[in-house]
Amino acid sequence: MKLPTVVSNLVAAQDRLDAVAYAKCFSVAAVVFDEGKTHQGTIEIERWIASANKKYKTVMRPISYDHAGSSSILTAEISGTFEGSPAVLKYYFEISDGLIQSLRITG
Repeated sequence: MKLPTVVSNLVAAQDRLDAVAYAKCFSVAAVVFDEGKTHQGTIEIERWIASANKKYKTVMRPISYDHAGSSSILTAEISGTFEGSPAVLKYYFEISDGLIQSLRITG
């Protein structure tokens, strides 16, 4: 499946548990919504994903990708050290200028 470069980079960074590379996929003012919490800006996003990586060691396997304009949805199987692993999640992206502007993750 063909993914936009920034989404492919995000998946690769996640699989390496590389919080710095993950955060670089986002614009400076980006927002992430996950597990009922909001993380804004690359510094917060890097802290959030570093903490999640340490706790869950999550890797991703893309299943499907759909897009329309700047909006897209990645469906991915994630696995790691969390209860219920593996699980399928949906990643709702807003992408502009080659960077993620917003990401909402749902089950």
